[in-house]
Amino acid sequence: MFKDIEITCFPKDIYNTSAHISSAANIINIPQKRILEIKILKRSIDARQRPIYRLKVRVFIDKVEHDNPFERTTYMVRKDQKTAIIGFGPAGMFAALKLLESGLKPVIFERGKDVQSRRRDIRNLMRDHLVNPDSNYCFGEGGAGAYSDGKLYTRSLKRGSVNEILRALVEHGASEEILIDAHPHIGSNKLPKVVNNIRQTILNGGGEIYFDSKLTDIIIDNSKVIGIIINDKEEFVFDNVILCVGHSARDVYELLNRKNIKLEQKDFAMGVRIEHPQQIIDEIQYKQKIREVNLPAASYNLSCQIDERGVYSFCMCPGGIIVPASTNKEELVLNGMSVSRRNSRFANSGFVVSVTRNDLKNFEKHGIFAGLEYQKYYENLCFIAGGSKQTAPAQRITDFVNGDLSVTLPETSYIPGVISTPLHEIIPKEIRERMKKALLFFGQKKRGYFTEEAQILAPESRTSSPVRIPRDKVTFEHVQVSGLFPCGEGAGYAGGIVSAAIDGRNCATAVINKLKQ
Repeated sequence: MFKDIEITCFPKDIYNTSAHISSAANIINIPQKRILEIKILKRSIDARQRPIYRLKVRVFIDKVEHDNPFERTTYMVRKDQKTAIIGFGPAGMFAALKLLESGLKPVIFERGKDVQSRRRDIRNLMRDHLVNPDSNYCFGEGGAGAYSDGKLYTRSLKRGSVNEILRALVEHGASEEILIDAHPHIGSNKLPKVVNNIRQTILNGGGEIYFDSKLTDIIIDNSKVIGIIINDKEEFVFDNVILCVGHSARDVYELLNRKNIKLEQKDFAMGVRIEHPQQIIDEIQYKQKIREVNLPAASYNLSCQIDERGVYSFCMCPGGIIVPASTNKEELVLNGMSVSRRNSRFANSGFVVSVTRNDLKNFEKHGIFAGLEYQKYYENLCFIAGGSKQTAPAQRITDFVNGDLSVTLPETSYIPGVISTPLHEIIPKEIRERMKKALLFFGQKKRGYFTEEAQILAPESRTSSPVRIPRDKVTFEHVQVSGLFPCGEGAGYAGGIVSAAIDGRNCATAVINKLKQ
C-alpha cells in the first residue's frame, strides 16, 4: 500500500529521510514504523516567507511496491526507409531517436562540428573574438542548448510528454534529479556528455550522422521534396526532410525564400542581458543575507506591461555567466549559461521587450525579412559600439535610466570584456523607453533589484526567430511542399531544449504516420 502526499521541510533537512518519514507519519496519522520507504516524486522551493522545500512524496505503508525498473528504450533500424534530418540540436536528436524507435533510418546533416570539437571554436570566440559561422554557441552538435545552460523547464505541456524527454536524457547520462525538480537543469558542463551518448545511441542503432555538412539546397519537383544538396556539391535523394536548423540559421530562410517556399513573419522580442551579483538576487528572493545550506542560487521571473507591450525576463541564469553567441563576424549577440553547480558569483537574465510590426517600418523594404533585418541592424550597432570585436557595450542600470554614461562598470562574468557605452542612446527608442520604466517597476516589486551594482550588456536579440516556416497542423508538412517538415525553434514552433525535443518527436511521428499510409 502507498499514499502520495505533500510534505514540507526546511533546506537543512532536504536530504534527511528520517525527517521526511516523521512528517509523513504525522500527516497520515500512523506510527513511523509502518512507513517502510518514502520516495520523492516532485521537488520545488517556496520562498514566499522563509524558504522551504515542498515535496510530493510516495509513502509506502507496511509493504513496499516498487515501480517497474527503469528500462532503456531499444533503438534499431529495421526498415529500409530513410529520412533526412537537417540539424542536430534537441529537435534533430529526438526526431532521430523517435524514427529509430519505429525502425526507420535517420540520416542527420549538421552544419557544425561534433560537441567536443565545438569547444575549440567557442574558446577562440571567448578568448580571441574569432567567430566561426558554422561552429559556435548556436551551431554544432547539441545545438544552442549544449553550451548555453541546459535548462529543461517548459510550459509546452500540451504538445507532448515532457517526462519522455526527461527520461531519455536520464537514459543518456543526465542526473535522475531532473525527473523530480520543478525547474530541472543539467548544466553546460554535463550536457555535452549526454549529447555524445545520444549520438552513440543513434549510430549504434543504425542511423547516420554527418558533421560539417551544411544544407545549401532542397530539390523539389511538383511541390514534393525529392532530395537535398549539402555543401553546394553533394546530392542526396530523400522523400522526407525534417528541418531542425535552429533560430539563427538565417541562410536557410533565405534559401527557402529564393525557392518561393512560403514563410511568415512572427512576433519576437529584443533587449539586453542584465547582470547582478548573485548575492543580491539571493537576498531578494530568499530574504537572507547569506544563502542557507542546500538552497540553490536563486532565480527570478519578472514581467509587466509597459505602454501596451510586454517587458520580461528571459532565460534567467542563476550562478551563471554571459557568453557571446554571435554567428557572423560583424555582429554581436549575447546569451547566458550556467554549469550544473550554478556557482558563479553572478546572476544574469535576458531583459527584453516585445517587438511589433510598427517597429519595423524602416525595414519594410525587406518584406518577410523585416524583423530579421531589424535584428541584424541592432546586432551590428552593438558590434561597432563594442569596438568591432566581441567586447560588449555595457552600462550600469541606474545610469541607463538616468541617461548618464557609466564612469566605471561593475565586475562582470562576460569573458571577452565590456566597454562603457551610452546604451540609452544606442538601444532603439521603442525598446529602451519601456526598459527604463520596467526597471523602475521591477525595482519596486523586488527591493534591491534596481541598483548601481547591476549592469546591462547589449544585445539580447535571439529570443526567437522573427520568421516562421508554416506547416499543416495535422500532417506537420509545409503548407506548400510535401515531404518538408519544418521543426523546432528555427521553424517557429518551439522555445528551449524540451519544447524543441518534443517538436522533434512530433515531426518524426508525422513522418512515421505518412510512411505507414
